Amino acid sequence: MMKDFRVCSMKFDLQGIQNEADFVDPSIKQVSVFDQVEISQIFQCEGLLLCVTRDKSRLLVWNPYLGQMNWTQQGNNFSNIDKYALGYDKNRNHKILRIFSERGSYGEKIVLGYEIFDLSSNTLKVRNVNADWNIDYYQRGVYLKGHAYFLAKKEDTGIGEYDNGYIISFNFTTERFGKLLPLPFETKISDELVLSCVREEQLAALHQSSAVGQALEIWVTNKIDPCEVSWSKFLRITYGFRDGNLAGSFFVDEERRVAVVVDQEDYKGPNVNRHNQKVHIIGQDGCFKSVYIGEVRYLGKRGRFGYMTYDICRPLVCSSFVPSSVSLQTKQPRGKLEESETN
Repeated sequence: MMKDFRVCSMKFDLQGIQNEADFVDPSIKQVSVFDQVEISQIFQCEGLLLCVTRDKSRLLVWNPYLGQMNWTQQGNNFSNIDKYALGYDKNRNHKILRIFSERGSYGEKIVLGYEIFDLSSNTLKVRNVNADWNIDYYQRGVYLKGHAYFLAKKEDTGIGEYDNGYIISFNFTTERFGKLLPLPFETKISDELVLSCVREEQLAALHQSSAVGQALEIWVTNKIDPCEVSWSKFLRITYGFRDGNLAGSFFVDEERRVAVVVDQEDYKGPNVNRHNQKVHIIGQDGCFKSVYIGEVRYLGKRGRFGYMTYDICRPLVCSSFVPSSVSLQTKQPRGKLEESETN
């Protein structure tokens, strides 16, 4: 997981959720290999981790099992609103996806583009997308069976308004985006939505309503491919988190029939520069356990129009970590191949 721009390992036992005496609080340990660098985002793909440096100048692919690192795509053209995913194609060639966007003036569509960096051939491709959808900057890409999946919004008017209630896939073999697939619930623009993966076999979607009562529900896929998806409800509680799921991370343990959600409490005033970070363990039977795991920094700065913008380190938590034997080679990209695409 991530904490204060540092990579950490977190371990806790879910066995005692129903018995307070048997419950063991989580243990968090910082990974020393990253002592000299701050990481703002991290993504997981079957034992490999993609890390984005806090200054957005470099990307790192790390194999914790082999202790290997590959610094890639060095440059200064990354943005705070870029989206990322790590995956591989049908030939097991690992690739990094970076989605970037440019906002036009009022009434214009957002222009999307993306880069694919192939770790095996050290090639970097750049493509444009003519799309009627967009992905919020804070949404995390999830890898599943050759595809990256993102929560997406569909443009439904001519003035740039979006209907958020979809997922979209990216195929690492064809290097193309798929069609928009519906989520199993109705959403509003202010609702909290988070995507996760269940043991690299299913997707899971968390939805917290912004309406009075803040009901929270989690759904998992029964079937998913680039053209079709079906869902079943995993759990629902009639109370949500007071400040919303700012951390944007959760996982589902189907065997123990629980969900684990990492939450960060909201900003409370001009002199507050810390978040309280908690782990919420929610059972299908309605049992609920919250554990305080410390504070994280919340850094604000004044934007060009006087608004406060904030630099938050959002953690990634996953239900299991399977070691990878993939060897990483350190090379520089050969260059860029410019292409266009209608998607």
